[in-house]
Amino acid sequence: MVSLTDATFDEALAAYPGLLVDFWAPWCGPCRAVAPVLEDLAHEYDGRVTFAKVNVDEQPALAARFGVRAIPTLILFKDGEVTERAVGALPPAEIRKRLDRLG
Repeated sequence: MVSLTDATFDEALAAYPGLLVDFWAPWCGPCRAVAPVLEDLAHEYDGRVTFAKVNVDEQPALAARFGVRAIPTLILFKDGEVTERAVGALPPAEIRKRLDRLG
């Protein structure tokens, strides 16, 4: 799982054709609940999708750039473009379904 900042975000978008970004904060209970699920899925989708995190407290400009108003927010990118976004701690099966649509 890659941690992204304002300085590294656009570089990551260009470098990874499939990218799931978790916008989160350490004080957020649902964020902490979904974190181990995302860690497991990162291993399962290794080589197909890169998983990244953005701490909204430390990177408020990135949260604003993507209209993140509630956390956790998961945003999927394909070739640098947003393809899906979801708010809340989704069950693993729902995240898998969205990742599989990413291609």
